[in-house]
Amino acid sequence: MSLPMHDPALQALSLPLLDPALPLPARPRVLLLRGRAGAGLDALRAARPDLQLTAEQGFRPFAAALEAQGWNTTTSAAGEFDAVLVLPPRQRSEVRGLLVRALEHAADDALIVASAANNEGAGALQTDVERLFGTAHSLSKHKCRVLWLRRGEARVDAALARQWQAEDAPQPIAGGRFLSRPGVFAWDRIDTASALLAARLPADLAGQGADLGAGYGYLSCEVMQRCEQVTSLHLYEAELRALELARLNLQRAAAQLGRAPPALEFRWHDVALGLDAQFDFVVTNPPFHQGRADLPELGQAFVRAAARALRPAGRLLLVANRHLPYEQTLAAHFSSVAVLADEQGFKVIHAREPRP
Repeated sequence: MSLPMHDPALQALSLPLLDPALPLPARPRVLLLRGRAGAGLDALRAARPDLQLTAEQGFRPFAAALEAQGWNTTTSAAGEFDAVLVLPPRQRSEVRGLLVRALEHAADDALIVASAANNEGAGALQTDVERLFGTAHSLSKHKCRVLWLRRGEARVDAALARQWQAEDAPQPIAGGRFLSRPGVFAWDRIDTASALLAARLPADLAGQGADLGAGYGYLSCEVMQRCEQVTSLHLYEAELRALELARLNLQRAAAQLGRAPPALEFRWHDVALGLDAQFDFVVTNPPFHQGRADLPELGQAFVRAAARALRPAGRLLLVANRHLPYEQTLAAHFSSVAVLADEQGFKVIHAREPRP
């Protein structure tokens, strides 16, 4: 999966750490929440080689990029740090949850720093930082806004922190059928495209199957309930935040099935890199954007990964926005391609017999 070449928010984020007026202890422990690799981190490492940085990242491609550049990474940070840096994601409730976590991981005199591009929520970020902490310094650079404060200066609104923590936590949706949370794709509803695919799942799907980009597990739950001959389901998801929900949702659905459920596997994995097993069928509602950038080649990579992982008589069930250019990739990799539905702006495609 392609990663952003230019990341101004990351570049701006390090500025307070390099300011002599904001000293840090020798060999400072720094936590970067929702960390990303890039030139901004490289510059920080060059300027502060004593810095001990841990990047927390649950999105597998970003975590892999950090690992490749030699950064210490984790999916769940622990302990207190001398500085906590926040790179806000898109969903505001998730951002607010991250600000609360920054507070929890900050030592008494720690620096708390957050940065966002001006056209990606910098104003909302400043409002939320000031509401939670009661104070914030700001700097505009690289068309971004950088906000920082000392933990000891903060006048924390404890009630607001508890509220934001609850809003960011897993919560029931769809009448209580699923657990979801902010930051996950279509987190507060059943996605229209996925529901369209679920309604057209062939009842004779059988054997070993995979759900690529499984999200919180909706499609896999539908496969398990509708297709009794399925013996195993492997859920591949690059966002660990979603995969943990899928595990909960599938385990609960399996317990309520009324018959022996298929074996379940949960894989934190970047599907664009290919799969590690062979399957009789694949279902997918592939992502086609990363952050705010449209990436139709990402969905095409899912098609190629599915074709290579399917057995000779294998089947791919895919749903996509009508405008996305998948037909050429499908034709190149499958002997038979049929459109099962074309409505509500989406197309459901059934591809068979992957080409060698």
